[in-house]
Amino acid sequence: MSKPQIPLEELRAQVAACHACPLADGRTQTVFGDGDPHARVMIIGEAPGKNEDLQGVPFVGAAGKYLDELLSIAGLARSEVFIANVLKCRPPGNRDPQAEEIQACTPFLREQTRTISPEYIVTLGNFATKFVLKTDRGITRLHGQLHQAGRFKVFPIFHPAAALYDVRKREALEEDFAKLGRMLQDA
Repeated sequence: MSKPQIPLEELRAQVAACHACPLADGRTQTVFGDGDPHARVMIIGEAPGKNEDLQGVPFVGAAGKYLDELLSIAGLARSEVFIANVLKCRPPGNRDPQAEEIQACTPFLREQTRTISPEYIVTLGNFATKFVLKTDRGITRLHGQLHQAGRFKVFPIFHPAAALYDVRKREALEEDFAKLGRMLQDA
């Protein structure tokens, strides 16, 4: 017998009330996730940044604007996907998430994924990819290749911010999103 799904609004309230790790003390607000609750594609990033912490929405800064462009390459609009992060609160100074923070947030991401039940999970960047695929292999070796994780098809892609700092990654990002679009059409 399967466990009943938690409605996203109830889960959002649980995230907002969470004080399971020290990140809760420094947040402006939680960044639960945003988008279509019945999305075929769920995008998972690492953690909120400063703009996301202020607005409570994932990917709203420069990387978010570029993500919107990349989604259009795949034939998708932001309103058609669900975007979340491994962490729901901003780490200070945008540092990497720590083990106890991940442990505190893991049940929330797991429930979001179960409730949304996407066909594809697109992991953005090294951290989200290693977390979702439970691997030590890096994004450079894994991007653009389809993987299976349980019942989900996982498609790792460089984080959009990587192309803002290294223009050489722009071509790979755009190729990977085009490939995602083809996979979605063919499925």
